[in-house]
Amino acid sequence: MKINRRNFLKLSSLIPLATPLIGASNPIGPSHKTSPETPNILIVIFDALSARNISLYGYHRATMPNLARFAERATVYHNHYSAGNFTTVGTASILTGTYPWTHRAIHIYGTTLDAYRSRNAYSAFGQYGYTRAGFSHNLLVDVLLHHFIDQIDEYTHPHDVAMMDFNISDNLFNSDFGIAYQSENRYFMNRTPPSNSIYLHRIHSALRALIGRIVGDRLKQSFPRGIPGNQDMITPLEDTVDWIMKKLFQWQQPFFSYLHMMPPHDPYCPRAEFVDIFWDDWKPIEKPDHFFSDDNEDQRSLNLKRMIYDEYIAYVDAEFGRLHDFMVENDVYKNTIVIFSSDHGEMFERRIWGHGGPTLYEPVIRVPLLISLPDQTSRHDVYALTSNVDILPTLLHLTGKSIPTWIEGSVLPPYTEQEYPSDRSIFMIQANRNYKLKPLLIATIAMIKGDYKLIHYRGYKDFEDGFELYNLKEDPEELQNLYSIRADIATAMKQELLAKIEEKDAPFKQD
Repeated sequence: MKINRRNFLKLSSLIPLATPLIGASNPIGPSHKTSPETPNILIVIFDALSARNISLYGYHRATMPNLARFAERATVYHNHYSAGNFTTVGTASILTGTYPWTHRAIHIYGTTLDAYRSRNAYSAFGQYGYTRAGFSHNLLVDVLLHHFIDQIDEYTHPHDVAMMDFNISDNLFNSDFGIAYQSENRYFMNRTPPSNSIYLHRIHSALRALIGRIVGDRLKQSFPRGIPGNQDMITPLEDTVDWIMKKLFQWQQPFFSYLHMMPPHDPYCPRAEFVDIFWDDWKPIEKPDHFFSDDNEDQRSLNLKRMIYDEYIAYVDAEFGRLHDFMVENDVYKNTIVIFSSDHGEMFERRIWGHGGPTLYEPVIRVPLLISLPDQTSRHDVYALTSNVDILPTLLHLTGKSIPTWIEGSVLPPYTEQEYPSDRSIFMIQANRNYKLKPLLIATIAMIKGDYKLIHYRGYKDFEDGFELYNLKEDPEELQNLYSIRADIATAMKQELLAKIEEKDAPFKQD
C-alpha cells in the first residue's frame, strides 16, 4: 500500500488551482536548452477518447471547448485511426511505429517482441541525446513501459502520482511486472485468493476497505459518480496535471516524454460541476445487433453510459485546458512539439459497450490527433487518412532524424516532403484471442482505403469467416454493408488485405 502524503493532506480540496504553479516569467527547463533541431517532445494521451464524442470533430455536445482552443495553434487530423481497439495494441503501435501484426503486443498485459525493446521511440530518441520520460495511470501501459525500461531515463511509477495505491507487484516483481500484476489482480482485486493466502487476502481486503472509505468520504462531494482511479489506485486527474506542470521544469532538455492518462476510460467519474451537464433528450441512431452484441445491454442503458462518458470527457477537457494555459503562460510551446491523442475509442452502439472486443467500428478506432509545433500560431486541418503508426516517423522527421527501416508508418501531411498518397491503405488489428507467436487465425482485421472500409472476421467459434464493407463518406454510421453490392471494390480490397495478412503471418509459420 502506498499513500501520497501530499495528496492525502489536500483530499478535501480538489478544485484546480486558478494560477500556474510557476510564474510565466520563468523560462522552461533547468539548464541545458533546446535548439531548433532538438525541440522537446511531449505526447499527451487520454485513454479511450473517441473522436466521435469530441465537439472539435462535430459532435453535438460541447465536450471539449479547451481542446478547440489548443487546436488554434495546432494541426488537426480529422481521419486519424488507432491500429487497435484497446490500450496495449494502441500504445505499442504509437511507441514502435508498427502495426500489431508486427510488434505482437496483442494481449491484455501483453508486450512486444523482444526485438522492439530496442526498436521504439525511446531507443530512437535516446541516441540523439534526449532525456526520455514515461508515465501512465493505466497499468497496461505500465507493463509496456517496464518492457522498454532499459531505454527510459525517467520512469515514474503510477503510485508516485496516485493519491492511494494498494498494488505491490511493481515493487516486488519488477522484472516480471505483467505476469505479477495479473496474479495480484486475480487474487486480491477479484477476491479469489489461493488457498494458502486466505488470511493475507482478508487482511488486505479489510485494509483496502478502511483506507478506501476514509479517502472516499473526503472525495465523494467532489466526485459524486465515483472516485477516479484504476483498479486499486485513486488518481484524480488534478494531481496528475499538477505533477506534469512541475516535471516540465525538471526534465533535462531536450526531453521526449510519453504521458498516458487514464480518463476518460471507464469507470466514468466526472467532477461534481460536470454531472448532468449533458442531460437532454438526444437519442443516437439505433443500429442493428451484431453477432458480438451483448444480451445484457440495451440502447437506453448505452445512451445513459454515453451521457456520463461525455461528462467525463468534459472534465478531462477542463484539466487539459488548465495544462494548456500553464504551457502558454510559461512559454512551453516555444520549444516543444506537443501531441494530443488517444490509444483507442469507446462504443455505445449495437448493444456493445466499451472497447477491446472483436468489433472494429468507427467509434472504437477513430481517435483525435493534434500536433502543435514550436511557436505555431495558426490552425491547419488535415483530412487525409492517417494512423497512429505515423506518429513516431513524423516526430523523427520533424526533428531532422533518420527514420529506421523497421518503422511501418509514414510521415504525416503537411510535414512530408513527398506527395501524400490518396490511395494509401491503413490497418487495424484485434487479435487478443490469437497466440502471440502464431499466424493470425483468430482475429478481426480492418482496412481503410479511400472512402471504403473492409472488416474481416476470421476464426471465431460459431461465427463463420466473413467480411463487411462500408463507404465511410456516404455512410459514416456504418449501417449499410456493401460487401455483396459493390463486388468490384470488395474483391480488390479483400485481395489486398489477405495478401497483407499472409505477408505478416509468414515469420510465424512453422516450416
